[in-house]
Amino acid sequence: MKATFLTNEHDMFREALRKMLQKEAYPYYEKWEEERNIPREFWLKLGENGFLLPWVDEQYGGLGLDFSYSMILTEELEKVGVGLASGICLHSDIVSPYIEAYGTAQQKQKWLPKSVTGEYISAIAMTEPGAGSDLAGIKTNARKDGDYYILNGEKTFITNGIHADYVIVVCKTDPHAQPAYRGISLLIVENGAPGFKRGKKLNKIGMHSGDTAELIFEDVKVPAENLLGEEGKGFYYLMEKLQQERLVVALQVQIEAEVMLQLTINYVKERKAFGSRIADFQNTQFKLAEMATEIDMGRNYVNTLTEKHMHGEDIVKEVSMAKWWISEMAKRVAAECLQLHGGYGYMEEYEIARRYRDISVTSIYAGTTEIMKGIIAKKILS
Repeated sequence: MKATFLTNEHDMFREALRKMLQKEAYPYYEKWEEERNIPREFWLKLGENGFLLPWVDEQYGGLGLDFSYSMILTEELEKVGVGLASGICLHSDIVSPYIEAYGTAQQKQKWLPKSVTGEYISAIAMTEPGAGSDLAGIKTNARKDGDYYILNGEKTFITNGIHADYVIVVCKTDPHAQPAYRGISLLIVENGAPGFKRGKKLNKIGMHSGDTAELIFEDVKVPAENLLGEEGKGFYYLMEKLQQERLVVALQVQIEAEVMLQLTINYVKERKAFGSRIADFQNTQFKLAEMATEIDMGRNYVNTLTEKHMHGEDIVKEVSMAKWWISEMAKRVAAECLQLHGGYGYMEEYEIARRYRDISVTSIYAGTTEIMKGIIAKKILS
């Protein structure tokens, strides 16, 4: 169902993006999955055509558009595959907004224009080997030393970790702060900084073309001017921006469910068993009806939340609901769709197999289902 806030201008933006993806992404995506890499040339083509960071102000090279255009970017990239969408959407609508919201004029001028063109790829480093959802428990620390911070620690599961030109690192600048989250700050670490090392590129079950890595910081000298916002306010900044991050993920998994259902509808119409189309069996029809109903509910909800988010409303509770429910729903859809494909669904040449592999992590990253339920409970009991 088309969102009511979408206009002809949105349709033109989507059509232009689709044409570009038909030419530059769809024919190569399986190769990228095999090579486990999205080439930088593709990022540059996205930037060249104005699709990266469309919300950035024109003075920094953007188009000055609202989040609805980011919604379109997320949806169309996800239709190609989550391995493509994950890193690009993170760069465009999760990392870069921190620079725009909390950066100085100098920081914005330094990082945003080249992020818009695709010359710079960004990442955000939160998770550590011993700290995931518990951000207050991070061990990565930065000690002020004159005009620098000396940064030490390790991060893992970092999207865009291998190719990032700059990384927003979540670290402790006051290890004695009580409560602990008041000691968290955000530092921008540049590629090539002495002591900044990339660990191994992680070998994931799915999302093979997506770049996920370990990052290591050993006495990295980070210029004090690379402090993002105020010292000790990092946790508050993260909480403010996680609303949009979780909305982006909800949009991604919603598209995954929609694509998997359409793949399955096409398959059961063509495949025959016992002299009839699989689509003619009552069990198949009931399964399709159940999935279509849940998918429509997800679409209506995520469209509503997108509009509220565009209007600046606080929808932390609702976005948490969408993130957990739609990601769990998409996992159910993936299992049912694979089943309806029969043995062919287990073959790699069928797209449903890749989508099935890719979907599992969506209920884990950007906040697990359990964390989302905890946020919701806290909101309704407060």
